[in-house]
Amino acid sequence: MRHASALYRLLGDEARLRLLRVLDRERLNVTELTSIIGLAQSGVSRHLGMLKDAGLVSEHKDAGYTWFRLAPALSEDGQRALWQALQEQFAAAAGDPDVQADEARLQEVLRLRKENFDRHIADARDARQFVPGRSWAAWSRALGFLLPPLKVADLGCGDGYLAIEASRWASRVIAVDRSKLVLERARALGARRRVTNVVWKRGELEKLPIKDATIDVALLSQALHHAANPAHAVAEAARITVPGGRVIVLDLRQHQETWVRAKLGDRRLGFRDEELEAMLTDAGLRDARVGVGARKVGDPFTVLIASGRKPEAASRTTKRRSGS
Repeated sequence: MRHASALYRLLGDEARLRLLRVLDRERLNVTELTSIIGLAQSGVSRHLGMLKDAGLVSEHKDAGYTWFRLAPALSEDGQRALWQALQEQFAAAAGDPDVQADEARLQEVLRLRKENFDRHIADARDARQFVPGRSWAAWSRALGFLLPPLKVADLGCGDGYLAIEASRWASRVIAVDRSKLVLERARALGARRRVTNVVWKRGELEKLPIKDATIDVALLSQALHHAANPAHAVAEAARITVPGGRVIVLDLRQHQETWVRAKLGDRRLGFRDEELEAMLTDAGLRDARVGVGARKVGDPFTVLIASGRKPEAASRTTKRRSGS
């Protein structure tokens, strides 16, 4: 009875139940579980230790990582009834906002794991494609070598990862976010990475603290669905872009995951393809294009990539024509 009492007390914690639910879906390491559950790594490790001591979770090492998964004992006679009850509860809670948020973050972790297939060859569909050192991050940096030293604006920069990545090939990056706390974290990350060509500014997407026609590429990466007025934000991005420059938008296609409003602060549930194209065109941009950037079966979110080019000044166009 004491054992049963201790076990039920252990399962009376929401975080531990969430850990068991995602570990029922996939084996995961502490870093991945931290990003899914949203707790500090020390807290996740503590909960995992308690679940492991109770025989509910097992641990093993593979490819330099420590992986956690449900213990095989859960399917045995002594624990089978308990696990069936938990699975029924997990199924009944599928519509809960916290469960939906965990599921979305799990899908994102699995997507990133597959993209980084040099570390996770087991996830690749064809092991013959495995080449040590190949990764999407390396390819994106290699493509940056093809670009001239551009001036870039990362609008709604968040924690600054994209701004710091762009700083590898840009001559200068202006990173803007409305949150003072988020900017402090981004600035600290830039200092740790010894980045010197990023300027961090606080401001709203609808009123950018950047002068007209001073930016070669304006990026809105997963920021537009947080804007109070997305069309105005796109117009502001066009305003700061030089003639011939580009505005690039990465955002979500329209979806029905309403929990993101409360959990992530999203103002919009994504955008229709034609809606994004119309915003670019209405902002005076030409050659507007919209395509799929990332999509995974079973993932409720599809990432769209949209871009538009700011027309060159009339005087430059006229001069070029007369010269020809």
